[in-house]
Amino acid sequence: MIKLVSITLENEMDLVLAHKRSMIVAEKLGLTLSTQTTFATAVSEIARTIIEHTDQGILEIGLEQQKARYSLFAHVAFDKEIHFTNDDSGFYYAQKLVPEFNMALVGEHNLIQMKIGLPRSLKLDPTRIAALKVYFLNEQPLNAYEEIKQRNISLNKLAGEKEEELRQSKLIDEKKTEFISVASHEIKTPMTVLKAYTQMAKATKEPISERLRLVLEKIDLQSTKLMQLVQQLMDISKIENGNLQYNLKKVQLNKFLVAQLAVMQQILPDYELFSELGSDAEVNVDELRMEQVFSNLLGNAAKYSDKGTHITVSSNLTEDGMICISIKDQGKGISKNNLKSIFDKFFRAEDVLTTHAGLGMGLFITSKIITDHGGKIWVESEIGQGSTFFFTLPSTHS
Repeated sequence: MIKLVSITLENEMDLVLAHKRSMIVAEKLGLTLSTQTTFATAVSEIARTIIEHTDQGILEIGLEQQKARYSLFAHVAFDKEIHFTNDDSGFYYAQKLVPEFNMALVGEHNLIQMKIGLPRSLKLDPTRIAALKVYFLNEQPLNAYEEIKQRNISLNKLAGEKEEELRQSKLIDEKKTEFISVASHEIKTPMTVLKAYTQMAKATKEPISERLRLVLEKIDLQSTKLMQLVQQLMDISKIENGNLQYNLKKVQLNKFLVAQLAVMQQILPDYELFSELGSDAEVNVDELRMEQVFSNLLGNAAKYSDKGTHITVSSNLTEDGMICISIKDQGKGISKNNLKSIFDKFFRAEDVLTTHAGLGMGLFITSKIITDHGGKIWVESEIGQGSTFFFTLPSTHS
């Protein structure tokens, strides 16, 4: 079956298209004028009858091959709930015009089939049929109505394709998030056990060699890194599922910052951490999540800075009653292009892919935590001049 023309039957304007297109197909095949008119009239009568009952009919016109002979066909599909009898004048009249006429239930639709056998003298062959297909594929609209109709069909098709792409993308994201969640939990359990045994071995009172002690230190360090990675993966999964929860409580900010700096100084002994804290303020935060924020930001500051450099944490009260906290380093800096994507999930700058480990999750999680606390986060940086990360938190008295 070779389809040449397809028309949706929605209103009387489509009745005009059905008649003209039927005439053009018959004409291009080389049928006589009387046969062209007869075929087009039969198609028009059925189209008119369908349009009177529904706006969801579909007309297809084309060729059907049976052994060495071809037939010109017109198929009209419509709702299976609609039935016609010979009392419907168009239905009755069309049967009289074409030699082959049939109506049957095909799947979820009724289908009217009309056929006219084509004489061998037309000399139809694959080459000529291919040329006909190209002609009708490229034929210009017959009128302004058909032009608009074709554009709407193209737009609807494009919208449908985009919708399917979004559906597939969402499905893939859901599967990915589910995998990350399951894999993270499966990895976390043996890692917790491994770290516990490492701590026990380090704390043993039995004599062990210095070499073995160094090996245990390395195992413990790498276990900690892997645990942090697993925790980040779990946080990503929670964020994408909307399950990142907070246990908020009122905290004196300066006391909290001093405590964080003391802890991080132990973790980053090769860097000098300074504080320039403004007036104290009370904030409503999840302490564990805010510890995660400072660990990420201070850890990154050290990661991209030379040993022995300064990292400064500052705070001040803004005019709108927010607390602004900054972490300034003396590191390599960030290019303007990378600044735009620095908080995107899994983003990593090309110039650090081979020199610094990581998956690009820390700043994404940090920005989510700050946003969920009612604040904002941003960064200012120049290549070779270091970076300063800023974030705000609402004061409970603002």
